[in-house]
Amino acid sequence: MSVKIGPYTLPSNVLLAPMAGVTDRPFRILCRRFGAGLAASEMLSADVRLWDSPKSRRRMDHTGEPSPRVVQIAGFDPDMMADAARRNVDAGAQIIDINMGCPAKKVCNRSAGSALLQDEELVARILHSVARAVAAPVTLKTRTGWDLEHKNGLRIARIAEDSGIAALAIHGRTRSDMYQGDAEHETVAAIKATVKIPVFANGDIGSAQQARKILQLTGCDGVMIGRAAQGRPWIFDEVNFFLSTGEIRAALALEKVRDIMRAHLEDLYAFYGEQTGVRVARKHLSWYFKQHPGQEDLRNRLVLIETPEEQLSTLLQHYDTGVDRAA
Repeated sequence: MSVKIGPYTLPSNVLLAPMAGVTDRPFRILCRRFGAGLAASEMLSADVRLWDSPKSRRRMDHTGEPSPRVVQIAGFDPDMMADAARRNVDAGAQIIDINMGCPAKKVCNRSAGSALLQDEELVARILHSVARAVAAPVTLKTRTGWDLEHKNGLRIARIAEDSGIAALAIHGRTRSDMYQGDAEHETVAAIKATVKIPVFANGDIGSAQQARKILQLTGCDGVMIGRAAQGRPWIFDEVNFFLSTGEIRAALALEKVRDIMRAHLEDLYAFYGEQTGVRVARKHLSWYFKQHPGQEDLRNRLVLIETPEEQLSTLLQHYDTGVDRAA
């Protein structure tokens, strides 16, 4: 199913969710290669005074990324959000995504992320301000409400559409749910039935079958996958294949997984530099190995290694042994 956001027809209606500390440029490019229709940057503060840090500069680096490039911004001040959107579009962003979904305390304590759901008037001012500030399409990532007593996702969606927002991604939990319990998509379905702009369902989509089930349940234009892509960036290929053919993709061969991990680690070393690259690679390796239980000893060795050469050679030695055994 083709979906348009502004002038852009997405190559797939299965998107990568923006995740702080995860969706850096190497991971975004990897997921796009596997068929993610969009891959937004990690959340960037709208406070431009914070942009001179290495972390912020890396979050604004889109070298080699396929179009359309999406930057997610977070903040509470309409003028600052508008300014941040303009600067990012000037720097090459083609879609601006606004974060009103992050439940983290350090974000909510600054009245940003999902904390904004408590103030619908401020939500309207921010969305209106950002949508007017740039010619690029502006999208919104949000939740079903602040808590079960204040489930205002439907009103927020109407405000977004009225403000000129081009598409919505709705995580099927309230802010107080954090990531606990099961996502509920009935509210997402109600939102989709109410607005005319594209809506993407997000939350607990961990397989191709779940993606199809949630698409059928909600009537949404697409799905957004977050945590299930950690250590399994090929999930986008699996979901796209299943949605188009109704068939399950065969499990990846060990040597294919090895090659994906090697290329990912090499990209991390190049992007972050050797020292930081090794540290960032550790969490990705942990996620990859969660897909293959029983390899805790190897994972525990890999996360203690300090150099790219040793980290990569230890990984490849393990996989080459596994490939030989399989052969």
